Amino acid sequence: MGSNSSRIGDLPKNEYLKKLSGTESVSENDPFWNQLLSFSFPAPTSSTDLKLLEEATISVCRSLVENNPRTGNLGALIKVFLSRTKELKLSAECRNHIFIWQTNNALFIICYLLKVFICEMSEEELQLHFTYEEKSGSYSSDSEDLLEELVCCLMQLITDIPLIDLTYEISVEAISTMVVFLSCQLYHKEVLRQSISHKYLMRGRCLPYTSKLVKTLLYNFIRQEKPPPPGAHVFPQQSDGGGLLYGLASGVATGLWTVFTLGGVGSKAANTPALSSPLANQSLLLLLVLANLTDAADAPNPYRQAIISFKNTQDNSPFPSSIPHAFQINFNSLYTTLCEQQTSDQATLLLYTLLHQNSNIRTYMLARTDMENLVLPILEILYHVEERNSHHVYMALIILLILTEDDGFNRSIHEVDKYLHTNCLAALANMSAQFRSLHQYAAQRIISYTCRHLRRYVYVLDKLYFPHSHCSTLQHCFSSLSDNGEELLSLTCSHILRAYASSLFSLLSKKHNKVLEQATQSLRGSLSSNDVPLPDYAQDLNVIEEVIRMMLEIINSCLATSLHHNPNLVYALLYKRDLFEQFRTHPSFQDIMQNIDLVITFFSSRLLQAGAELSVEWVLEIMKQGIVALPKDRLKKFPELKFKYVEEEQPEEFFIPYVWSLVYSSATGLYWSPQDIQLFTMDSD
Repeated sequence: MGSNSSRIGDLPKNEYLKKLSGTESVSENDPFWNQLLSFSFPAPTSSTDLKLLEEATISVCRSLVENNPRTGNLGALIKVFLSRTKELKLSAECRNHIFIWQTNNALFIICYLLKVFICEMSEEELQLHFTYEEKSGSYSSDSEDLLEELVCCLMQLITDIPLIDLTYEISVEAISTMVVFLSCQLYHKEVLRQSISHKYLMRGRCLPYTSKLVKTLLYNFIRQEKPPPPGAHVFPQQSDGGGLLYGLASGVATGLWTVFTLGGVGSKAANTPALSSPLANQSLLLLLVLANLTDAADAPNPYRQAIISFKNTQDNSPFPSSIPHAFQINFNSLYTTLCEQQTSDQATLLLYTLLHQNSNIRTYMLARTDMENLVLPILEILYHVEERNSHHVYMALIILLILTEDDGFNRSIHEVDKYLHTNCLAALANMSAQFRSLHQYAAQRIISYTCRHLRRYVYVLDKLYFPHSHCSTLQHCFSSLSDNGEELLSLTCSHILRAYASSLFSLLSKKHNKVLEQATQSLRGSLSSNDVPLPDYAQDLNVIEEVIRMMLEIINSCLATSLHHNPNLVYALLYKRDLFEQFRTHPSFQDIMQNIDLVITFFSSRLLQAGAELSVEWVLEIMKQGIVALPKDRLKKFPELKFKYVEEEQPEEFFIPYVWSLVYSSATGLYWSPQDIQLFTMDSD
């Protein structure tokens, strides 16, 4: 078979793979390695192709796992790679195609085998496979730790090798191998707080590369370098063997995958868009994984320290001596790329991380005069929420909340689309005191969103107090209302609804919590079993009340502080005044309804005096005049609404599974069997 393997099914019979995984030790100086590493094919990238490759080589990998404790062939392969990397920089400068090509092939095999070993064994067993003593033919804790040397070498390769067309692929492969090294977390349900990742990356020989690695990964993301054209990295055919290292004949690769294909290797799955920059994508994923490592027992995460402390290249102030792993980067370039890349989860997660943890970045961004370039892509995530996963939406909402903590931002941004989420409401609340010239659509949406919950609240109360009632009038009223509630005022039964709501609120005002509790118990009793859960409408009552309270506070804040700037909000409020008037007596809303009720009464009176058949333009003019005439001291002052984002305790319980789910779904050229993953739930392919 040898180099003539033309089908993926032939791989288990390939003579080079059989020798690598067999019972015979192969010295690192054996010519065998030159033959093994001389294959030429586009590395598979789609999950389908990668799965086929994994299934075809499973017998070879298991054989290596079994025999490596006696042969040490994995260690020999790593030593071959390590020796080559010492000449890699010079090879790049000399454009030595073949040397770089074979070195990349070595790393590809190491990455693949490392992933298998991490999946198949414990960390203790894994480390033993990397501490083989050639002379004694056994493992020893005192022998050289090849795994640590490999990790350090990868960090050097990523940070020091110049990025040109010949080195693009090996740079991506080095980053992928680092991700694979960290992937032991995938096979544990609980967040790892002590692992070989902590051992090697947070102390020892790898620690000095921290800031340089983080900076390189960030710049890889910023530059969005596209890969070279297909075939540009493959060593060219030559007419003779002159100049070819290791005596390769006539440019014909003699390795294990010379001819075989995977039915179109390197092609993306039909439902997966091609990445414009695999290097940028892979760099960002590794950066997020490193940033979300838990702190070691005796030291904080140095990669997170680097991310939270780096400064702008234009900042000439010295770094405090207490800040380790500090560096500088071009903030303008970083900002531009972040604005352009918000369609991906990982870019939004990076933006959140920087805004939340790096005060230098946050100050810089809030001082920008073109914040719309950042805010609009975030709003687009919320606008197309049905196309996004819940984590992506959550990150976008938190970003808005962090931004709206700044008064300057709130004065410059006025149009925020609404979404049913506490953090989005908090962002609106933060901005409400600075609302200026709200567009009529934004004003209508604020009022209609509030009305929707007011109607829902009355409906839930009716179902809660009278679960067996068949009040056709009330049910018809709610069933006939659209989401925007435009038909409310025209319904002949609106006065019945208003009276009914008032009676419910009078009942509540006597003993609010006690009445609700009794109604809930009564409803549960009617369900015949305590094991039967309460209906959704009963469980949602408190949530609806909190949302209504928040929306009323937002409206009140705007009316009390910037009424003269927002006639459209007053217009929208008057248009729905019948529904708001029903809540005057509600015990939970009486205080916050005072200003709203005052505005409704004041402007309704002026419109009544002006007569009927008024045009929209004339109504708005009356409101503008009324805004000037309304004494400001008649509006009750409330404390300014201000919400601040506070990260929950143990945020790693959320972020680590999230980051690894992004790696699983987005990493280039990496595949993990879903059946093996324990960190999060994933359906089988």
